[in-house]
Amino acid sequence: MKTQQWIGGVHALTQALEKGQILRIQVADNKRSKKVLALIEAAQAAGVSVETVPAYAIDMTLPGVKHQGVIAAVRQESGQAHDWQSAIAGVENPLILILDSIQDPHNLGACLRSAAAAGVDAVLIPNSRAAEVNATVKKVACGGADIVPVFSVANLRREIQQMQQQGIWVVGGAGETEQTLYEVDLNLPLAIVVGNEGDGIHYGIRQQCDYLAAIPMDERMESLNVSVACALMLFEARRQRYFR
Repeated sequence: MKTQQWIGGVHALTQALEKGQILRIQVADNKRSKKVLALIEAAQAAGVSVETVPAYAIDMTLPGVKHQGVIAAVRQESGQAHDWQSAIAGVENPLILILDSIQDPHNLGACLRSAAAAGVDAVLIPNSRAAEVNATVKKVACGGADIVPVFSVANLRREIQQMQQQGIWVVGGAGETEQTLYEVDLNLPLAIVVGNEGDGIHYGIRQQCDYLAAIPMDERMESLNVSVACALMLFEARRQRYFR
């Protein structure tokens, strides 16, 4: 089954065009930068329809998104992995990212971009009290939201319990704990939990984690942006798996 949605931004459209996902493109009548022109030329060469429309029409289609004056209707395949268990089926040493109530779409997009770059097999987000994977998230993710399967679930604690029953270890990021990220073995079937921007990981989920780990920082700073912390944790896992 195929579904359609709109995305915006030159980079996001370029990646979607390379994957053959674009159905049609709309360009604002006041936008003709070199990057936009190059994108139009590539789209036309691929047989994709390009339509010039008023700038306000694009703003109405993707309100609040920095679309650079160019948007596209894209085709997405559904019916692939329908849950995280399917996404990691056959993966010997899976890496899962659990995002506990990330509320800022830009932070969520940045986390998904890092997840794709780090080779994450599946991402879990709660279906309430958290940002949705919308056009803003997809633009910030720069294609990451289409590379890594993202699953919205009703109960993160229940999913974590199922992971642990399947032999997946769960490590949560917690700045106040004494054990650092670099002291934890991340080269095993693993789920990394990153918490909310303000409150961190919810208490119940913290209690479920097999380990809590801190990113060691200069004492003059108390915390990092959640997307930065997420990237550091994911790439330490990748380093341990491939470069030690």
